[in-house]
Amino acid sequence: MTDLISTRPPAMLPALQRFYLPLDTTAETLLRVVAGVLLVTHGYGKIINPFGAVGMVESLGFYPGVFWSPLLSATEFFGGILVAIGLFTRPASFAAMIVLLVTVYFHGIVTGEGLAGAEKSILWAAIFFFFAIRGSNSQSVDAKIGKQI
Repeated sequence: MTDLISTRPPAMLPALQRFYLPLDTTAETLLRVVAGVLLVTHGYGKIINPFGAVGMVESLGFYPGVFWSPLLSATEFFGGILVAIGLFTRPASFAAMIVLLVTVYFHGIVTGEGLAGAEKSILWAAIFFFFAIRGSNSQSVDAKIGKQI
């Protein structure tokens, strides 16, 4: 995090800098944990019935659905756990981002909902893009084991 702090522009309210700079890593960790836990929550129903989305994934052109549906389930459920704890953060976030970009396509184009239907997926895809590029921070399992992909 030191490299990010040193490249930031000067604070508009220097008196508050003592407050928010120490929370920098904590805020990033909170975003990662919340995103991961919510992805787990979203994937829980799918992991209980991993073949339940066969028809939906095939309707999007992903054949065979018996392969893609369990992969979707595992990506959301187990990928969310990995992101939340900060283990293999980059690949798990990248996989989640791909899933969410497909939901952008599904809600925005296939169902014809446009931006109103796709905006949450766009936001979530952007969050997971951030972690796919950034990786985890010092408050993660990746940092504790000293490795990050």
